[in-house]
Amino acid sequence: MEKLLLVALLSGWPVVLDGDTIVLDGTHIRVANIDAPEIHGYHCDAELRLGMAAKRRLVELLNSGPVTVHPGDPKSGRLTDRYGRTLATIDVDGHDVGDILIGEGLARPWTGKRRPWCD
Repeated sequence: MEKLLLVALLSGWPVVLDGDTIVLDGTHIRVANIDAPEIHGYHCDAELRLGMAAKRRLVELLNSGPVTVHPGDPKSGRLTDRYGRTLATIDVDGHDVGDILIGEGLARPWTGKRRPWCD
């Protein structure tokens, strides 16, 4: 049975760290199905700009409707990443935020390996 974490007023508001990482009730959650540009440890100005745009958009999305966190990476089944963050997909009002960010060019599908964002 899949465990769902429902985000509501009583459980607190997520804090967005970057385009693919949030903190909810003290738990760091990495959006499992995307790779967003870095804003900490970025490699070029273009990566930073795109990373900041991805972060802003994720904030907008999380504030736009009911949020559901689905723990676990849907491809690998892993529950945490190598940094100890919880892996999860996140839906807002029934729409996958990873798919939205990818569709808007603010992230790309996670392939299991980071790729450079700079030319």
